[in-house]
Amino acid sequence: MTQLEELLADWIPRQRWFAGKGAPIDTLRVEGDHPLLGGEPGLRVLVVAIGQRGTVSRYQVLLGLRPAGTLPEELAHAAIGVCDLGFGEPRAVYDAAHDPELTELLLERLAEGPGTPPAAGGGEPVRFRRLPGATVRTGLRSLVLKGEQSNTSLVYGEDYVLKAFRRLWPGVNPDLALTAALAGSPYVARPYAWIETDISTGTRADADGTAGAGGTGGRPPTTSTTLAMLQEYMRSATDGWVLAATSVRDLYATPELPPGEAGGDFAGEAERLGAATAAVHRALARELPTDVLTPAALRELAGAMMDRLHLATSEVPELHPYVGVLRTAYEAFARVDEPLPIQRVHGDYHLGQVVRTDSGWVLLDFEGEPATPVADRQRPSSPLRDVAGMLRSFDYAARYQLVGSSRAPELAPAARAWAQRNREAFSAGYAFGGGVDPEKHQTVLRAFEYDKAVYEVLYEAHHRPSWLRIPLDSIAALAA
Repeated sequence: MTQLEELLADWIPRQRWFAGKGAPIDTLRVEGDHPLLGGEPGLRVLVVAIGQRGTVSRYQVLLGLRPAGTLPEELAHAAIGVCDLGFGEPRAVYDAAHDPELTELLLERLAEGPGTPPAAGGGEPVRFRRLPGATVRTGLRSLVLKGEQSNTSLVYGEDYVLKAFRRLWPGVNPDLALTAALAGSPYVARPYAWIETDISTGTRADADGTAGAGGTGGRPPTTSTTLAMLQEYMRSATDGWVLAATSVRDLYATPELPPGEAGGDFAGEAERLGAATAAVHRALARELPTDVLTPAALRELAGAMMDRLHLATSEVPELHPYVGVLRTAYEAFARVDEPLPIQRVHGDYHLGQVVRTDSGWVLLDFEGEPATPVADRQRPSSPLRDVAGMLRSFDYAARYQLVGSSRAPELAPAARAWAQRNREAFSAGYAFGGGVDPEKHQTVLRAFEYDKAVYEVLYEAHHRPSWLRIPLDSIAALAA
């Protein structure tokens, strides 16, 4: 490894957005090094290929460079280290996403970029592009949003948010593809521009540390990937999870009252959110290809759900009492004998992916699950998958505040009543807004809900064991 790669091998595993935690790094190589700004300070875009357990994952690092000993105090938290980069004297290298002096350049280049559709590769190593007709205002100072885990978002003034995708996959990121398809919709934040480059499509880590192409000889092929996208910043918006959690807290203050009579009832908002979700699904079906899942393909999907159940039960013994109920639901899903319409959907839909503005609900983050390859996230699915994700989110919002609470037995009935009321309101709003009526497709919806809950069981067992009862109790409630 070079000095820089040694520093990155120590720094990257400590970042929240690194997806390979828990496994040792076998190889690390700077696969792409693209200078954007020379001089002092300097700016480079790095594509870092990391080999773990025989496979390669790629990450984006915005690398800032300054002479050693000159890193400002306000950037100390972003330091990666000091190394020799061939300038004749050591350079301090750091995460440039936190340096407004450098990130201003990204906004300027996006403002200058051509208004063209996503490229298929080639041309400049790093390409700045705008959506046709979009204009970008420059001269705005950036600030990194806190709390994100998978990516890094920079807010420019009160106008824009630039989401830098940390883990890179071959292909156009679904967040860009779907948001661009929905441009002009009142239910999404307006997209303006994006940054792209080319990366290797290899996924195998060879013994010498190079990224292999799965057995093909020579240099692996490359394809375009999305580095970042610029959208409207919803400055007056409130996170849907925050609104729901506030409603639940209000209910817990008067648990003797039904949710509809307690202060801060959320059902009206849940119904409006359902209608907004249906409107987005209708728009995606108009703008992007649709298909129909045949009974044979549906049985294959049910088999994949069963496989996930077997994996989860082998790792989480607490799931065993519910295996019979889950298997029965998946078997019923496999027997559905009518074609199931499929289309592009959000893919990772929950209350944390929506915000309430002065004019209504707005859906965000159409990226899907960042740990899943883009090719898989681009596949169409049933809109009921998104519906199931939001219904699961209502259960979480109702139950998570009871974790570790001495009042949990007392408040559990209120939690169940709140979740049920808002599940029904969302489903009614979704049907009223032109979506598939969830009440008329319970077999399909329940299979998607169970599948999501099984995923949650695995996640909580690995990351938040104290929350494991949330999906387990939800499975029990669905089975009742």
